[in-house]
Amino acid sequence: MREYASDRVDLRSDTVTQPTESMREVMTSAEVGDDVMGDDPTVNYLQEKVAKMLGKEAGLYVSSGTMGNAVAILAHTRPGDEIVAYTKSHIFRYEGGGYASLAGCSMSLVPAPYGIMKPEDVKQAIRKAEGSESHYPDCSLVCVENTSNLGGGSVYPQEILDEICQVAHENDCNVHMDGARLFNAVAVSGTDPARMVRDFDTVTICLSKGLGAPVGSVLVGRKEFIDRAHRFRKMLGGGMRQAGIIAAGGLYALENNLERLAEDHIRAKRLAVAINEMPNYSVELDAVHSNIVLISTPEGAAKSVVSSLAEQGVDIIDIHDSQVRAVTHLHITDEDIERAIKAFSSTQ
Repeated sequence: MREYASDRVDLRSDTVTQPTESMREVMTSAEVGDDVMGDDPTVNYLQEKVAKMLGKEAGLYVSSGTMGNAVAILAHTRPGDEIVAYTKSHIFRYEGGGYASLAGCSMSLVPAPYGIMKPEDVKQAIRKAEGSESHYPDCSLVCVENTSNLGGGSVYPQEILDEICQVAHENDCNVHMDGARLFNAVAVSGTDPARMVRDFDTVTICLSKGLGAPVGSVLVGRKEFIDRAHRFRKMLGGGMRQAGIIAAGGLYALENNLERLAEDHIRAKRLAVAINEMPNYSVELDAVHSNIVLISTPEGAAKSVVSSLAEQGVDIIDIHDSQVRAVTHLHITDEDIERAIKAFSSTQ
C-alpha cells in the first residue's frame, strides 16, 4: 500500500508512514473542542477506547511515545529514585536522558538476549536504600519494552511478562510498559491486549508507528494515576487544544490497521532470511518476531552500506558502526522487499 508518490523504498522506520486518503478524510471531519479543558470529544473517545482495549481505567493522549514515557516516569517516581530497564531500551537510549533531567532518576540496566529481560535479572537489578546504609537509591519502577526495538523487534512471552510484574510488585516497584509497538506484539502472540498488560500499572502505546497515524500516543492506567500524569503533561507543555483532528487519525488506525500488521511481519521475515543468506551480512533470525530487522555488516561498514543502498533508492539507518536496521510498515509492498533484497545483494 502506497498512496503517496515516491520512487524510494523507505525502511528507516515505521514512523515514516503517511496518513492514507481515507484517514485524512476522517481527520478533516473530526469533531473537536478544547482538550486542555477536557472538551474535545474525539480525544476523549480515543482515551476511553485505548483504556478499554487495555483493561485500564483511564487514558491520556500525548504528542509522542517519548512524552508518554516521560509523563509516566514523572508520575511514578521521585527525584533520586532508580528505574530498572533493558540496557538498550528506548527509554534509556533514545529519549534524551529525560529520566535523569526531568525526573531526577538513575537507571539500573539489565542486559538481555534479544531484549527480553529475565525475571531473575530484574530482581537482581532492584536496589533499595533500606538495609544498604543509604548507599543505594530506591528503585521504584521497572520498565519493559514490548516489542523490543533494539532486541530486533522481539516479543516477550506472556509468562515472562507476568513474572517480571510479580517480581516488581513483590519488591514494592510499579511496572510500566513502553508499548510503542504493543499491537505488533499482539499480532505475533495472538494474546488479547488487555491480558498482555494485565499486571502492568501503566502502558504507553504509539499510534504513529505501525498503525500509521500521523502523530500521538496514549498513556493508560488507574484513573488516579492518569489525573496525576495529566498535571505532568501540562508541565511539559503537552496540553493541546483542538487535538481531535489528530486524535481522529489515531482512532482510524485502531479501527482499520491492526489486523494488517501481520503483513509487515511476513515481509520483514522474508527480508531477514534473504539477507542472512548473503556472505557479508548476518541476521539473528530467532529475534525477528515482528517488523524490525537488525542486520550485522562487515566491521565498520554500516555507514557505507547505508550510503550504497540509498544510491539504489533503498533507505535504512545504521544502529552502530557494524549494524543497520530495516523496518517494514504499511507503505512497504512485496515488490519493495524484492527491490531491497536486490540492493543488499549488489553491495556484496
